[in-house]
Amino acid sequence: MITVICCWPEKDQEPASPLKSYVQSINIEESLQRISNPDQGFYHPINVTAKENGINYAKWIVNDSTQLYHLRIDISAFSKAVNGDVDKLLTNEVLNGIEELLGYLKQQSKSAIIRFAYDPGFSGKANKEAGLDMIIKHIGQVCPILNKFETTITGVEVGLIGPWGEMHTSTIANKEHINPIIDMFLDKTNNLPILVRTPNMIYNYLGITLNDIEKYKIDNTSKAYWLGLYNDGYLGSSSDLGTYTDREKEIKFLSQQTDHLPFGGEVVAPDSTLHDIENCLPEMAQIHLNYLNVEWNNSVIDKWKNSTYTQSCGKDENYYGQSAFTYIENHMGYRFVLTKSVFEFSDRFDKLNIKLSLDNVGFGNLNKSKFAKILFVNENSGIKYSKQIKKFDGGENIDCSLDINFDDGKYQVYLALYGEEFDGTTSYNLQFANCDIWDNELKANKIGEIDIKKA
Repeated sequence: MITVICCWPEKDQEPASPLKSYVQSINIEESLQRISNPDQGFYHPINVTAKENGINYAKWIVNDSTQLYHLRIDISAFSKAVNGDVDKLLTNEVLNGIEELLGYLKQQSKSAIIRFAYDPGFSGKANKEAGLDMIIKHIGQVCPILNKFETTITGVEVGLIGPWGEMHTSTIANKEHINPIIDMFLDKTNNLPILVRTPNMIYNYLGITLNDIEKYKIDNTSKAYWLGLYNDGYLGSSSDLGTYTDREKEIKFLSQQTDHLPFGGEVVAPDSTLHDIENCLPEMAQIHLNYLNVEWNNSVIDKWKNSTYTQSCGKDENYYGQSAFTYIENHMGYRFVLTKSVFEFSDRFDKLNIKLSLDNVGFGNLNKSKFAKILFVNENSGIKYSKQIKKFDGGENIDCSLDINFDDGKYQVYLALYGEEFDGTTSYNLQFANCDIWDNELKANKIGEIDIKKA
């Protein structure tokens, strides 16, 4: 027996209407505007002092014009080498204070790099650390708090050892102490970059040497995938004041990690041609530079402010005549330019396909994925309809398909990319670097317009 099944269209079913493509009118040029996107840029330091009764810091430093902060948390009061008594656990008051500080930054949509140290007042004193057992316990105390602020925390600089927490000039600045400290941070944190001071510390942790790195790749399933570098001797000499043994070779290796982890630190003052604008930009791009201290070193920062981006620096013509400082500030981390926006829909207006093309012109990449939402705003500036779409991981394209099941009318269409949402308010939003497409009230990027006429 052969059964034949035939499918006939219903008599009243309308034939599918062909989709038509409409290229949206947007300015595709990169603006010269400074954009305060999360997790990147010139930071301001905040010195935090921990005592048994809690923490103290200058709250006024947090302001509208700065997105990124470097929290330098002095926990020396809990080290016998400083208090003259005994190594102590951090008190609940200190832990609550750290959580409140991070919570305050989160409320303001601010980002933070964190470094703990036993150097009193971050004043450059050596050999003030607690014993290794207590250091491990301190890490165990703070990590549950850090894990609550994955969106807020750009990276954790391991610190803890040596003057300023820069992991040198200490009797315990060796792999026997540093390896278990790294391991504790990696074990007790979730999706937080853990940054050490030199690449050699990474090699020691991995159990390899400089001779092995050309063929070594850290797998994304390894906890060491989250292990990166901060550089407080940046551009100070051919070795960055002892950071590198073989600069070219090591930067090539590190770029695999800084491709998905933040990299930054402080430029330093020695008379080096490495921080000349013509010389530093290619390496900044290769190492995926994310952040620098705007307060150190003033001589280098001033040098950049008084230098000009020209044809000898690169091919970004719209920056010719701008200061080196402006160019570096605008390109630290990711910087996405919307280069094309296409809407596809039929005459029936039942479905809308959106296809966006992006160009990341920054030195770095988007290291944290963003939630994404399409907003339709009517002529009264009210959000008529919103639709969650696939998360944005920092690629070259954003494509989505939406059902149009709302009223006829003219709508401006926006894309909101954000880190968190609470009570309908988004935070840690990502702004494209195009002119005239950002809406500060919506915290979203305009990607086009549509005039819906179903009737």
